[in-house]
Amino acid sequence: MPVKPDILKVTATAKSRLFQVEEIDLRFSNGVERTYERLASRGLGAVMIAAIDEQQNVLLIQEYAAGIEDYLLTLPKGLIDPGEDALQAANRELKEEAGFGAERLEIIKEMTSAPNYMGHKITVVLAQGLYPCRLPGDEPEEMEVTHWPLDQLDELFSRDDFSEGRAIAALYMVRDQLRKAQV
Repeated sequence: MPVKPDILKVTATAKSRLFQVEEIDLRFSNGVERTYERLASRGLGAVMIAAIDEQQNVLLIQEYAAGIEDYLLTLPKGLIDPGEDALQAANRELKEEAGFGAERLEIIKEMTSAPNYMGHKITVVLAQGLYPCRLPGDEPEEMEVTHWPLDQLDELFSRDDFSEGRAIAALYMVRDQLRKAQV
């Protein structure tokens, strides 16, 4: 196992409501020193919910993605609020974004996105036993909900408007988990 580099100094270079850009000065075990930049997490993490209804459909939402300036189909997701754990946050976000609560919630995996540059983590949660329940959320517009058949994920993955890597990875993991449970 490699020896982690020593952190010599961390400097915040920019902050926003959600993000902090940092320079991190490192010394590696061979003596080489480097300065890296990273987008540090300023929160408690986030959740992404793969909600499966009784007909074996996954609930997708259509939301505006400011980073690419377009609408995408994706899974409901959001930040974990202070005082919540991942499962509580998942159920709240599902109610806010898709209008459903879940009787059964299961953590599938905690994932990172571009960990060389970002400290953010997102927990994938499988939600089952869905029931209608809407909570007011912080979204600027109501999200359209689509029920997509789990046995047609390959068609979903080929769509141009379904391109979020985290959602694709989450659905592969959930599909595998559900198949194992059937055996």
